[in-house]
Amino acid sequence: MLKLTETTNTKETPDDTLTLPYDARQKSRQPATTQGGIQVGVFLPRGHTLRHGAVLTNSQGFKVRVEAAPEALSTVKCDEPLLFARACYHLGNRHVALQILPGELRFLTDHVLDQMLIGLGLTVEHQTLPFQPEAGAYHSHSHGH
Repeated sequence: MLKLTETTNTKETPDDTLTLPYDARQKSRQPATTQGGIQVGVFLPRGHTLRHGAVLTNSQGFKVRVEAAPEALSTVKCDEPLLFARACYHLGNRHVALQILPGELRFLTDHVLDQMLIGLGLTVEHQTLPFQPEAGAYHSHSHGH
């Protein structure tokens, strides 16, 4: 098994690609199989969430690009700023991972949350798309305090 132990900011073409759902991109240690069929082990510092486009590497210089896998998502589109803010508030209050786009929210499909948003007057659609939620206000790789 090939061990991937760090992320890199290289612009070089990766040797392979690893497509993972959001849940797996939050795990710091896990086995996986690249698109090229290579068995890898991801060994990263705890608390590190892999973002779409991240590149994993090891001491031998093997590079693997991480891609967000398509997942079942609930999508809400809204042109009303106050209603959009209310939806964000209620989902955030439940600690739901959210992908926030201009006038659009995406989250992993949950029928209870869908019904809550419908109750607020929003329309919920279901799509299968890569999920890239907000990293969070306190997510940072530098600790300047």
